[in-house]
Amino acid sequence: MKKQNMNAASQLSKENVGLAGEYAVASELCKRGFYAQLTLGNHKKTDLLVESNDSLFRVSVKAKQGSTWPKVTGIWAPGDLLVFVDFKGKNVNERPELYILGVDNWKALISKLHKSKSDSKIDKKTNTLYWGDDDKKGWWGCSISVNNVKEFKDCWPMAK
Repeated sequence: MKKQNMNAASQLSKENVGLAGEYAVASELCKRGFYAQLTLGNHKKTDLLVESNDSLFRVSVKAKQGSTWPKVTGIWAPGDLLVFVDFKGKNVNERPELYILGVDNWKALISKLHKSKSDSKIDKKTNTLYWGDDDKKGWWGCSISVNNVKEFKDCWPMAK
């Protein structure tokens, strides 16, 4: 096997960054006593299905190697999680930064962003910030920076 260059993750394709993020989150959940399974497909709303002793929930994973997570859409079901994975400036031997938000945390964040972004609206069904028409023809999703989510770093749920 050829020795791999250990430079920053910025050399990864968008697809590999996404997969690396999903596997990183699955690994962290498994270490914490959950059973985490990746879902398959390109047009999915759920990246991981997670089971604890008495519950099942979904996880949406957003991974980046740039300055922001672009076009982030919401989570809405009680118990679901949105995990932001930050590979920016990391080499292949470094763990990415992980920021974990539940539905209430996400709703509070987009409410705060909504107030600071002119002409934005919130879709209450999906907890997604958008601009334009209500019929999904406008711009759906918002950019999220580390500064927006820094208080949620490593805020993992406890296994039941």
